[in-house]
Amino acid sequence: MNPTLLVVAKAPVPGLAKTRIGQVTGHARAAEIAAAALLDTLATASATGWPVVVAMTGQLDQAARRDEIAAALAHTRVVPQRGEGFGERLANAHLDADAGLGVVQVGMDSPQVTVEDYAQAAAALRRGSTVLGPASDGGWWLLGVQRGSDAAPLPRVEMSRADTAEQTIAALGGEVDLLRTLTDIDTWADVLAVAAELPGSHLARSVQEVAA
Repeated sequence: MNPTLLVVAKAPVPGLAKTRIGQVTGHARAAEIAAAALLDTLATASATGWPVVVAMTGQLDQAARRDEIAAALAHTRVVPQRGEGFGERLANAHLDADAGLGVVQVGMDSPQVTVEDYAQAAAALRRGSTVLGPASDGGWWLLGVQRGSDAAPLPRVEMSRADTAEQTIAALGGEVDLLRTLTDIDTWADVLAVAAELPGSHLARSVQEVAA
């Protein structure tokens, strides 16, 4: 049996999604890029064959590519994000997703995650481990826990810092299995680098449209 795959997502609304990228591309294009990353993430999640839960925030009816996203979400269980800070929302999402076989959580900022990455995370859970995928900016792109309640320490972790992964590991007890390091798409340079890894993806096509 496989764990639940939890995708934490924000509706890609122009002016609210990927605002740093929007300073380069314009906010409408930045929202398109965020939507593309979410669609790629959901496509890979679906390809695992695992149960997929999406913890969503924001107004999807105002989002870029909302019809495509809604169609992709139809194959998942969507729950609202609950809580004040991001750490609290993550911890609650793990509880909402837990079906008793572990939870593997990702965001929508690392569309280059593969089915093999998820398989490695599941293997770590079967060994009884907690698993973390570190990001190049000091954060993390995946967290796998045995039980949803294991994510309870996340509200104490300072997010979006150069030591967020270190803080997370310490908060979880200091013993985790690490996956490969990936780059989140937070800047335009990040988008270009990740899109180059994913020819034919939604993200790569969005970048081509911006370039055109």
